[in-house]
Amino acid sequence: MAFDRNPFADGDDEVNPFADQSARGNGSANSGFTGGAFYMPNPGRVPPASNSRLSPLPPERADYDRGATIDIPLDNVKDLSRKEKDLQAKEAELKRKDQELKRREEAISRAGIVIDDKNWPPFFPLIHHDIAKDIPVHLQRLQYVAFTTYLGLVVCLVWNVIAVTAAWLKGEGVKIWLLAIIYLVSGVPGAYVLWYRPLYNAMRSDSAFKFGLFFLLYAIHIGFCILAAVAPPIIFEGESLTGILSALGLLTSHVMVGVFYLIGFGMFCLETLLSIWVIQQVYLYFRGSGKAAEMKKQAARQTMMAAL
Repeated sequence: MAFDRNPFADGDDEVNPFADQSARGNGSANSGFTGGAFYMPNPGRVPPASNSRLSPLPPERADYDRGATIDIPLDNVKDLSRKEKDLQAKEAELKRKDQELKRREEAISRAGIVIDDKNWPPFFPLIHHDIAKDIPVHLQRLQYVAFTTYLGLVVCLVWNVIAVTAAWLKGEGVKIWLLAIIYLVSGVPGAYVLWYRPLYNAMRSDSAFKFGLFFLLYAIHIGFCILAAVAPPIIFEGESLTGILSALGLLTSHVMVGVFYLIGFGMFCLETLLSIWVIQQVYLYFRGSGKAAEMKKQAARQTMMAAL
């Protein structure tokens, strides 16, 4: 069976892939096809580059001396040794101070002295006050109420200064204002030191002596609140306290100042009632826990020792 020849072949010559490339190159060169700008008449042969072999780099001379020595100044060595000695001396001093501090802490703990961190008020710590941590759970509610009476006294004295200042501006005299400032400045720290701190320590350590001190001084606090709520002119100078008598006297001349005094009177009445409830509850706990009998025995023992 006969096959047709390739219609795309160039001319009558058949292309043999195993034929000599030079012969094919000559045939191609004789053809009239140019192939454009990128046409290569003999793509099988690439002319060799003239500088295809790189020349080696010239050897470099090592320009250093193996036997050279490095000079280290003796001043630097002396400085290093002196700094090392200073560091050792400081380390020994720190160790000595640490041992001394541990010795003092052990002595304080053996003596039963508790050092508390100042944490109240939070914005400017002045005292240690942590009822949830220091006070037993069954006494925390009572301690919180007692703390409320302390804060209530602070509020009453601050309002007393405001009301007395208003009365002073209305022509009642500067003397009552100075007395109101004295009540505030002495009453706030005095109440904390005299009766609130003893109650806090008594609840914390369950001490009969501290409970007795609290009862005595807290009774004085209640008496002051009653006198402040009444404000008799024979004891206090004029209207230096926002009591009921001062309020009634000012309502006739200065109504607004009289209203301020009536508000102060109500605050002192509330403080008195709450303080009476606190001392009652503390006394019930004191009797129920047996501290009253213990305090009586301690007082009798001290009386006997004094007689002997």
